[in-house]
Amino acid sequence: MGHRRLLTLLVGLGVVALFVLGFAGAGRAESRAPAQASGRPKPAKRAKPAKRSPTRRCRPQRPQRFLERPSFVKRGRLDGKAHTRALRYRAEKYGSVPGLGLERYNKERAFSHAKKTTFFGLPILLHEDVVPALGCVERRIQAVCRAPRERYTPKAIGGFRQENTYRQGEVSNHLFGLAIDIDPDRNPCCGCVKPWPDNPICKREAKSAYEQTSLPRCWIDAFERYGFYWLGHDDLKDTMHFEFLGRPERVRR
Repeated sequence: MGHRRLLTLLVGLGVVALFVLGFAGAGRAESRAPAQASGRPKPAKRAKPAKRSPTRRCRPQRPQRFLERPSFVKRGRLDGKAHTRALRYRAEKYGSVPGLGLERYNKERAFSHAKKTTFFGLPILLHEDVVPALGCVERRIQAVCRAPRERYTPKAIGGFRQENTYRQGEVSNHLFGLAIDIDPDRNPCCGCVKPWPDNPICKREAKSAYEQTSLPRCWIDAFERYGFYWLGHDDLKDTMHFEFLGRPERVRR
């Protein structure tokens, strides 16, 4: 009987031990499960931010019609009243020019607001209020004019000028620092006095001024988008010449 009781006791202890070990193992499994469930999920891939337009701060605008040359030069004649209106606006907005009697509108000289800048790496002197508009034009060209036929490299440019090149009382926008000329030899003034019309480009058979210039149409469109007027549209067919006739306070958004 002693041996039988001992055997029964050992069997009972074994069952208890197995029960305890099984319970402990289950507890460890349960403790691991929450740890796995509470693990940090893999971060989602962030979408790449959309590229910002280089001209996002530039506001498109048209030239003011009364400042365009055809509004005061009609059939080769200067309309004095219309021309005076345009001159007064330019003097009040940008400053006066010596010798033109514009000091009554603005005693500050336009040239006192001259600012150095660059256009496609070339230095140029313009009125400080026009510089931002030219910057918008350059960024627009770089962003849009990428086709092989739209590529163009300026070699020579001109801005502020101290001497008036117009005749019969007309005043050039170069005197106010509002105009820029690009490569006169490649973009001639076919309607100007000689020797300009002798340029081979002027002798081409052309349906429009776009065919009498080396400038790509995309470049011209970029200037016109930001308030510049192209004198290629004028009777002068001055294809090198762009002048800012927009509102300087509206250049930036």
